[in-house]
Amino acid sequence: MSGDVPGGREIALEQAQEGMLLAQALSDAGGAVLLAQGATLTAANLAALRRRGVERCWIVAGEEDDPAAQAHAEQERARRLERLAVLFRATPPDGPGAQLLALLQRYRQGGQA
Repeated sequence: MSGDVPGGREIALEQAQEGMLLAQALSDAGGAVLLAQGATLTAANLAALRRRGVERCWIVAGEEDDPAAQAHAEQERARRLERLAVLFRATPPDGPGAQLLALLQRYRQGGQA
């Protein structure tokens, strides 16, 4: 990843923390997108990126100190959880679909559920 991203800064993946927003999409060596621009970093996707050998990423500059960026990250997380509720609205509460929904919700919340 090269070039200057307005409002973004490049950091080592080891410096990345949960809740940071990507200023630029992360791709593997073959060009496949691993995480989209604007994605919120979670413990799960940070671990997956490390396993894939990703060493650097672009984050929204200063967002760790920016309440507006943190609010945006929370809104995005809530939007994704709402989308899961819509997708699984007809799932019986005691079936395997409910277990999948619980796992997806925990993943979307960064493993904090």
